[in-house]
Amino acid sequence: MFIGLGSIGSSLFHPSVAGMVPLYAGTRKSFSMSVFNTGGTLAFAVGPFCITTIVSLWGLGAMPATMAFGLLVLLYLWHIVPAPQSEGMADTGFIGTLKNQFGKVWRAIFLIWLVMVLRAIVGQSFMTFMPVLLVKRGYSLVSGGAMITLFTLAGTISGLLSGYLADRVGSRPIFLLAHLLMTPVLLGMLALPGSWVYAGIAAAGFFVLATLPLGVTLAQDLAPGGRSMVSSLMMGLAYGLGGAVAPIVGKLADITSVETVLQGVAFLPLLAIPLIFCFPKRTA
Repeated sequence: MFIGLGSIGSSLFHPSVAGMVPLYAGTRKSFSMSVFNTGGTLAFAVGPFCITTIVSLWGLGAMPATMAFGLLVLLYLWHIVPAPQSEGMADTGFIGTLKNQFGKVWRAIFLIWLVMVLRAIVGQSFMTFMPVLLVKRGYSLVSGGAMITLFTLAGTISGLLSGYLADRVGSRPIFLLAHLLMTPVLLGMLALPGSWVYAGIAAAGFFVLATLPLGVTLAQDLAPGGRSMVSSLMMGLAYGLGGAVAPIVGKLADITSVETVLQGVAFLPLLAIPLIFCFPKRTA
């Protein structure tokens, strides 16, 4: 129950705060969104290490004490962050909001969302089953955990870089480059032997996670009056659907093999290429 409540809190936080980022970003919206996204990605990478260290030193009973860090940040932000402006949709309702904000741009937003879903399926599948494959190949359990950390840390770096570049050349070229290179990098990672696989994991995380903040920013540009709602579509719904596909990937792995299924998943980014060409152009 408490895990579910925590998930609800996370779901409430991310779309609404992502909708606030453009208000304070000035002309560097993509980079600012990348910085916001980097906080979560970095925490996802180092969080398991931090909590396991705390538990190993002081036991499970010490876990609730870690809430103090979040509460301190809450108090700090409460005092320094200006109150955001309302998006003015309190009286329109859910359907009315969809019509008002997405009526003319719903096709473009749907295309961006589809690309984000495909990216999420690839990322979630590899983060879930690549550790399993490594252990089957004789790597240690620690190596499987290190894979997730390395994958997400590389994505942290690429997110910042992609945001910086998108503010200068636009988002569409970054999307194209990342998805064109994603498939060969993922296939190369699966084929690498020995310790070289860690270099492949870092490269895979770099390209798979690079466009996460850009999809949010691009959708916000199209529907500036519904920033929080489009953020929930690109972050929450797309990421959630990517995770929901994991059981299907697992079933296919049982029927064939983990390596065979991941090789197939590695080709999904290519399906996004024609969709990306239909993205609206965004000036730097």
